[in-house]
Amino acid sequence: MIKHASSAHTNAAQSAFAACIRKQARALGASLIGFAPADRWQDFDEVPPAYRPRAIWKHTQTVMVLGIPMLLPIVESTPSINYQEMYTTGNILLDQMAYRLSLYLNERGFASIPMPRDGYGSLEILLQKMPACFSHVYAAKYAGLGTIGYSHNLLTPEYGPRVRLVSVFTEANLPATPLQSAELCTGCGLCGKLCPAQAFASHPGQIAANYDAHACTRYHQALVAESRFPCGVCVKVCPIGKDRELYHRRHGVNYVREYKELNAGGKDHPDYAHLIHLRTHGSVLPDDASAASRVQTEDISALGGALGKLRKNTGPHLESTAYSIRKKR
Repeated sequence: MIKHASSAHTNAAQSAFAACIRKQARALGASLIGFAPADRWQDFDEVPPAYRPRAIWKHTQTVMVLGIPMLLPIVESTPSINYQEMYTTGNILLDQMAYRLSLYLNERGFASIPMPRDGYGSLEILLQKMPACFSHVYAAKYAGLGTIGYSHNLLTPEYGPRVRLVSVFTEANLPATPLQSAELCTGCGLCGKLCPAQAFASHPGQIAANYDAHACTRYHQALVAESRFPCGVCVKVCPIGKDRELYHRRHGVNYVREYKELNAGGKDHPDYAHLIHLRTHGSVLPDDASAASRVQTEDISALGGALGKLRKNTGPHLESTAYSIRKKR
């Protein structure tokens, strides 16, 4: 009886502490918060051993994952300086939240460290040394925040893939957040069809596509040079997320038509004047300044030929961040 009472007391204390951490994380700016026991990496066996939390910091008992949304109307302007500014602001906020939450835990006697939201110095370095040292996407999956979709992004019920993530490793034992009970990806394939780099190829019997990370990264390098990074088309067009209701973008949204009509109507198309405005201000545009965007206004069917030379230099499709997703439909 004493043992059971002690166990119950411990569980209650852990739950109370977890509630305090959630409150603190929200005060710091987190919209999504989940706790993943370090054992879940071994249980799922999807991430190579060297990239698991305890291989990186042996004292890890729990990984806390924090998420913030990328706001849909700004994401829809991609590629634009507006999206770049929101993305940059989000990255700064994530790293500050993880650092400050680590200090909060340290001050209460639980050793903790933050993991940076990206973990690579530049896109050039990433091309040479894939993947980054830790995957926040898998951590978020194991922390119950969502599931991994066709585009290898985390899909969440609240925001679909329109989230940015960061993680904190701690020696505190915290109650595990339940995993998402069902896959969120519908398999519509829209992210793959409209990908400017054509970086996705379907894999039979597998939810996630084969992903050419080099093609994706090289396309991002071009956007960096134009001051309208990142791309984000795959997160823009995903139909998952309650944020679509908030922004009145659940019904009547046809992104394929948007791309084709922008191509046909050019800069004068009235339905997309707001997007053209955002995409043509504050960035260094390609020579064809009349286009709303170098790739966004192209007919999708013509992308394959345009990227032929790129594919020669980037090699075959690569698994996302060198991890394979073994979960089947």
